[in-house]
Formats: sequence, structure tokens, C-alpha cells
Amino acid sequence: MSALSAVLPLAGTDLVEPVAAGWQLITAALVAIALLVVLITVLKVHPFVALILGGLTVGIIAGQNVNGVITSLTTGFGSTAAGVGALIALGAMFAILLADSGGADQIVDTIVGRASGRALPWAMAAVGAIIGLPMFFEIGLVLLMPVIYLVARRAQVSLITVGIPALAGLSAMHGFVPPHPGPVTAIDYLGADLGVTLGLGILVAVPTIIVAGPLFGTIAGRWVVVEPPHTWEAEERDTTQRPSFGVTIATVLLPIVLMLGKAVLDIVINDSEDTVQQVGDVIGNPFIALLIAVLVAMYTFGFRAGMDKDRVSETIGRALPPIAGILLIVSAGGGFKQVLVDTGIGTLLADWATDANVSVLLLAWVVAVLIRLATGSATVATITASSLMIALVEGMSTGETSLVVLAVGAGSLFFSHVNDAGFWLVKEYFGMSVGQTIKTWSLMETVLSVTGLVVVLFLGIFI
Repeated sequence: MSALSAVLPLAGTDLVEPVAAGWQLITAALVAIALLVVLITVLKVHPFVALILGGLTVGIIAGQNVNGVITSLTTGFGSTAAGVGALIALGAMFAILLADSGGADQIVDTIVGRASGRALPWAMAAVGAIIGLPMFFEIGLVLLMPVIYLVARRAQVSLITVGIPALAGLSAMHGFVPPHPGPVTAIDYLGADLGVTLGLGILVAVPTIIVAGPLFGTIAGRWVVVEPPHTWEAEERDTTQRPSFGVTIATVLLPIVLMLGKAVLDIVINDSEDTVQQVGDVIGNPFIALLIAVLVAMYTFGFRAGMDKDRVSETIGRALPPIAGILLIVSAGGGFKQVLVDTGIGTLLADWATDANVSVLLLAWVVAVLIRLATGSATVATITASSLMIALVEGMSTGETSLVVLAVGAGSLFFSHVNDAGFWLVKEYFGMSVGQTIKTWSLMETVLSVTGLVVVLFLGIFI
């Protein structure tokens, strides 16, 4: 697919006919998005409620029957909760086992302990990326901050020099790689193949992390010099029963290997009657792959690390309450998406993109960027942008659809600023002013987003 001419095919699609005139549908979409922005940023309404109100607004202004709008909302809510919710829950269980067992500390100590001098920013980027594979950004940041302080103090460099690469690794995984909520949601909405998207996501993430992490971090560390505080020390843990580095890495990569294996078998064998492919389709299914990973982690990060069955059960149970809000937001976004689909707004946008010969990849990125800037939420940006792209991916190949998912993911990371909770989290942990946070964290997110788009467009030339 040419990156500059990736447009919706004119034939062979099965799109929902618009329920009203074009101007009415565009008005409905713009008013709903504006309402989302005002509710979330000005009135501080929870995104769960804001997305439901946004979905009702779209349907009503578009002229749909109110009962029909409610049906669309509940249908989309339920299907998204069923398709995405279980993956997010399993991912959270895996992450908390990794953290509580000391496995995350083992990764940090092993990689950082073998690096010195100029290699430290690269080592921190690798740590951020590996920790970011299974963990949400906020959890990874809290886990890594004592290490970032300690490394910066020992190396006598600015906190930014080693901190920005770690943040780049965490953020890139959050935006590009399943099973994080954003990529998983976009995959579900756009009907992309998770294994293919996972492989391409890692392919996009690696050069993106290099540019936004060690390379930009070195420059940012000269712009803003932040001395590491002495009040934080790396948490002391009992290391006698930590899982080894090899066991930890093998467990972390297990679901990735299973899902990628399914994608490879689909390409190499491509025979639904073949026994090997049937087995691969089962164990490589995202739900089964993550379930297997959690069961294995219960042993490698739980029982083998000295936990008894009660401790393992309690640890897994603690993973669920913190993600309740995320599950509700994502599911409400599914309802919002379904209203956009049922009103035919996506079809209208697809027709416009076809006539204007606009790159679908570029359009997906721009839409996600605008919503990210307006709401401050990468999740809301992903939900809304991917909802609007549904009609545009009709007829695309598996690889092309995955690239659209990644373009949305790149756009959702653009320029984190004062309306983003992550902005304030980074500001406080690093002890920076608002201006310093913009010159470091916000610019890093922008470099990450733009570099990600460039890599996606480059891959689009060949896919």
C-alpha cells in the first residue's frame, strides 16, 4: 500500500448507508467530539460518562430514534467488553505477578548492571520497553522511578538523560503493542489481526524508541539538567527467591511468541484443515495466549518465587480493581463507536477520503492527534479515531489494516500537555517545572508520535 495514496477501495465494500444528509452527520460528529472535549477537560467529567453522552449526542443529532441509539450504545458496549475486557484483565494479572515477584527488578538490575557510561541511556530504553510490554504506563513509571534516580546518581548525569529513554520505551509499548488497551481496542474496532499488528508494532516501536529515547534523551538532558533526589532509594527486596533473568524474560515473551507464531503459521501453512495450524490458531488466540501466560506466571513468578497459593490468589485479585475504570472507558468507547458506525458517519468520511485521495494512514494519525491534543487522553483518542476509520479499512489487506491501527496509536501519543494526567505524573516524579516538562516529556512524546508515523508510512510502501 503506497503511504501517499492509501485510499479506500471503490468497490467490494459493505458499508452502512448514512442515515441523514452529509452536513447533518458531520455536525453530529463535530458536536459530539466538542462535547467530549468540554466534558473531560473543562467540567472534569469521567470519560466513561462523557463517551456515553457523546454517543447519545451523535445519534440524536443525526436523526436516529433514541431507542435505536440506546441499542447501538449497549450493543457496542457489550461486544467491546467481551472482546477487549478479558485481554486487559489478563494483562493486568500478568503485570502484577511480574512486579510482586521481583521479576521486573531482575530485568532492571541485569540490564542496567551490565551497562555503563554512554550505554546507560540505551540500557534504560531497553528496560522501559521490556517492562512496558506487559505493564500499563503508570505502573511501569512508578516501578522504574527509584531505579532512574539511582542510575542517574551513580552515573552523575541529569535525571532526564536516563529517564527520557525509559519513558520512551514505556510509552511506545503503550501506544503500539498489544495487549495494552489502546492497540487492542483499535484492533478490535478495525478487525485487524492481533498477531500481525503485534509483529508490525514491535517493528515500528524499535526505531521509534531509539530516536525518541537515547538520541532525544541525550539532547534533552543538556537542555534541562535535573539532579536526582537523595530521598528515594531503590526498594530493597529479598533477592534470594527472585525469578532468574532467563526465566523472567522467557515468561514475559511467552504470550508474544504464541501470538506471533499464530500469525506466522497463517502465512506459511494457510490451510484451515491443517492440524498444526488449528493448534496454532487456538494457542495463538490472544485470549488463550494471555491465559497461558498468566498460568505460567503463577508458577514462575508465584510459586517458584516463594509465594503460597493464598498469596498468588491475593496478588492476582489486586490486579483487577485498578483497571475497572479503564475497562469502563474502553467499553463505553465501544458504544460510541457503534453509534458512529450505525449512523453511517464512517461511510461518509470514507467517501470523502476516496474523493480527496487522502492517505488513510495520515488521516488516521491526524484525527488521533487532534483528539489527543483536545482531551489529553490517549485512550479516548484511540477509541474515537479508530471508530472513524472503520469504513476506510474495508477491503484492505491484513497488513494494511494493522498499519492503520499503528497510525492511530502513533497519533494518540502526540504532545502530552497540561490536560493529560501523565504530564503531571512525570512532572512531579522528576521534580520539574511545567516549562521543563514540556521541553522534555512533551517533546519526547511528539518525537515518538512523528517518528512512529514516519516508520508506519515507510512500511506502507511495501505492505
